[in-house]
Amino acid sequence: MARLGALLLVAALGALLSFALLATAVGSNYWYLLEVAATGNQTGLPGPLASHSGLWHICEGQDSCIPLIDPFASESLDVSTPVQHLLSLHRAVMVVLPLSLILIACGWMCGLLGSLAQSVPLLLFTGCHFLLGGALTLAGTSIYIRYSDLAFAETARQYGARHVQHVRVGFGWSVALAWGSCASEALSGTLLLAAARALSLSRRPGAPHSVVI
Repeated sequence: MARLGALLLVAALGALLSFALLATAVGSNYWYLLEVAATGNQTGLPGPLASHSGLWHICEGQDSCIPLIDPFASESLDVSTPVQHLLSLHRAVMVVLPLSLILIACGWMCGLLGSLAQSVPLLLFTGCHFLLGGALTLAGTSIYIRYSDLAFAETARQYGARHVQHVRVGFGWSVALAWGSCASEALSGTLLLAAARALSLSRRPGAPHSVVI
């Protein structure tokens, strides 16, 4: 059926797009943006200070990036309870989002096999697999946003609100890519479930038969 072929094709393209978006997001350094207004700049340098960070690095300017503290190597540090909570959230993000990438790659291969074999169970499994991956990406991105908000609040608590009143924070295009990947995963999963249903209906007695090329 032409409809079945279209569903499978769009699902495959959606999965590829989802992988590309999430891989770009995970490897980029524009998840969190921070800017100190010129009125709050106490360094003597002209203009505002700005930095941007990702899951692995924090960057000031164009090329000066340094690695973030490894949250897995910080488990034995003697830190306060709020900081321990922040480290646990950071660990969760660094596990969940790469794991979602692996799930997308595995799901794409399963979907390809299911399409070639015209297997309803495999298409159903792959559709659920992509929906789970989308939920995982959603969870990882949401945890990162929560982690960033708590980290800024903890910084304000430790150094005083007066020291951060000129600081503006926000989220960059990396977060937008992660949201796009989540939506694309969910779309691919839904289309695969629809394709599995269409294939199942086409095999019922009395249904018209056609060959998908």
